[in-house]
Amino acid sequence: PAGARILDLACGSGELLSTWARDHDVTGVGVDINSDFIASARARADELGVSSAVRFVDADAAGYVVDELVDVAACVGATWIGGGVAGTLALLSQSVKPGGILLVGEPYWRTVPTSPKVLAGCGVQSAEDYLTLPDLLASFGAQGYDVVEMVCATEESWDRYQAAQWLNMRRWADTNPGHELHDEVRRLLTIEPQTYAASTRSHFGWGVFALIAR
Repeated sequence: PAGARILDLACGSGELLSTWARDHDVTGVGVDINSDFIASARARADELGVSSAVRFVDADAAGYVVDELVDVAACVGATWIGGGVAGTLALLSQSVKPGGILLVGEPYWRTVPTSPKVLAGCGVQSAEDYLTLPDLLASFGAQGYDVVEMVCATEESWDRYQAAQWLNMRRWADTNPGHELHDEVRRLLTIEPQTYAASTRSHFGWGVFALIAR
């Protein structure tokens, strides 16, 4: 709701927080350990005209707790900051008001891979690294949270996300022919579309889940 205060841990380049501030009249703090990301986040806030509504902190999100409790505490796609989903929820809960919302983004298995090749194509070492969607939702309940909203990627939205990266790689390679990483980027661009189609697209899911403590 308008006027809500948000904490975004491991905020990256701050796109989510700045966009929320622009579109929903909220304020917030984003935290990331990567100084380049924080610089980009501040520039993006300026670009969107929300620099007075959001603040970006160059700090380690792992263990970061705000002094004044917020309405929404988020970690979208970086639950490693808490050593996994459970630890990240415990961390976020320290910054949110009673009855507030925790927002967590996490991958899950749509189909559990059974071959090492597919696991490698998904960028993981073991099928136990992630849960299926039903098991992930059950884990939220086991930790004392009600799921009150969820938005999950479709194959088509995965396509758009991945293909944008391939286009960026191609453009970078075209404009940096002498760079020391040029050949490696070209190699990856040659194999990644096929790897994605054989692995990530059919096996990997991604969702953002809104939780309220019971």
